[in-house]
Amino acid sequence: MLCKALGGPEQLVVEEVPGLTAGAGEVLIEVHAAAVNFPDLLITQGKYQFKPPLPFSPGGEVAGVVRAVGSGVTAVKPGDRVIGSAVWGGYAEELVVDASRVTLVPEGVDLATASAFLTVYGTSYHALVDRAALRPGETLAVLGAAGGVGLAAVQLGKALGARVIACASADDKLAVCREHGADEVVNYAREDLKERLKQLTGGEGVDVIYDPVGGAYAEAALRGIAWKGRLLVVGFASGEIPRIPLNLTLLKGCQIVGVFWGAFTAREPERYREGLTELLQWLAAGRIRPVVSETFPLERAADALRAIEARTVKGKVVLVTSHHG
Repeated sequence: MLCKALGGPEQLVVEEVPGLTAGAGEVLIEVHAAAVNFPDLLITQGKYQFKPPLPFSPGGEVAGVVRAVGSGVTAVKPGDRVIGSAVWGGYAEELVVDASRVTLVPEGVDLATASAFLTVYGTSYHALVDRAALRPGETLAVLGAAGGVGLAAVQLGKALGARVIACASADDKLAVCREHGADEVVNYAREDLKERLKQLTGGEGVDVIYDPVGGAYAEAALRGIAWKGRLLVVGFASGEIPRIPLNLTLLKGCQIVGVFWGAFTAREPERYREGLTELLQWLAAGRIRPVVSETFPLERAADALRAIEARTVKGKVVLVTSHHG
């Protein structure tokens, strides 16, 4: 699937292109499944931090089988089932990535599920563990809780021993959050977010807010934060970057903490690998499980991106190629 002009999902076209080869330190992956993430939508619109030269394939997260490795690669071999991560290039039947961006898939985890794992759980783990230092018994409020990163944050919050309040804009989305462990739910389309967060915490406020949404809800949530709370800035799925009155941080003795998982993986590779090892153990043990609500054939990538744009997706949607059995 090639993006030959910026302007969103409508611009994607299917084309046959020459096959790829693995250079030194690289791995060639036969792609079976590619997860669809919010940045993929932004990159097709020219609104993402990275602007690849045209034409390019969107998609930064795939699972498949190693077909070839370049010189110097010892961690994986042809035939291994792997997850591969890139910034773009994933909506295709082949992807070449640096060997450092390849992770073995645990036994018993299918490739469609594996493709939906790395970005959302990696982001949420980095946010909750590295950035917020979430402790057992603390209260975590997750905004946009039925989305991909949202559900990952709900599951990880529970795995880390927190009391989780899932916040979303519709009751059917909140029902999915309850299925995945949320202790309490708030429908912020018809309830006052600040007041509900206060009520659910006996007036104390929530310890950690996980916000991939931005817009008007960020400030409302911050007004419902506890003393020494942490507001995690994960993204702006609402399309609006909020302007926060800084006096709120003073009054609450709280922190506003940025979460940029992609930059973290590049800047702190050892810590990234440590966290990923723990996440893979939890995945293999069934403590966390990616929620793939729908799969689309690769050729229908535009439909999958439109579902993300319309905010109708619960959990993740995944593209599958002709290789996927």
